[in-house]
Amino acid sequence: MDWRYRLVNFAKGEHKAADYLSLCPQGKVPTIYDEGIVITESAAICIYLAEKYGHHWLPESATAESAKHLEWISFIITELEQPLWSMGKHKFALPEQIRLPKMLSVASWEFKKAVQTAEAWLPDSEFLIGSFPTVADILLTHTLNWAVKFEQKLPPRLENYRQKMSRRPALLRALNREQQALAES
Repeated sequence: MDWRYRLVNFAKGEHKAADYLSLCPQGKVPTIYDEGIVITESAAICIYLAEKYGHHWLPESATAESAKHLEWISFIITELEQPLWSMGKHKFALPEQIRLPKMLSVASWEFKKAVQTAEAWLPDSEFLIGSFPTVADILLTHTLNWAVKFEQKLPPRLENYRQKMSRRPALLRALNREQQALAES
């Protein structure tokens, strides 16, 4: 799949620019534009791309594997990512006058609780669902990397999983593109 990366520098307020807000009124990243379709939520973006360009990232539908895959995706977004985003909002995303420092400890507590569940659920296999990586693996790796940036401690098995998945060549290529774009901005 051919794609073009456009950096939206949050620190510089580029997410508030009129051209970006015309695509994503909530001013969040990421956003994709594909053949006239705009999608702005990470899980929706990943599932859309997998359905359109890479079915190998999805288990066969209406199977036990598909059900577990959807369960993982829901858990990652609602239980693991949500407290991290709360931290982000109260560290940098919200206007300073409405940030609540106490929210950082509340969100950290929520994340610790959720990460213990994820550690218990983590299978002994290389990937979350079966013998190949799925959208859930992409989302979990991204979320765990975000947790590390926010100085959240991960249990040992999840940390090993995060490190292993973070060495995958496709992820390294994508992160390299992002770093190049940041360097050029």
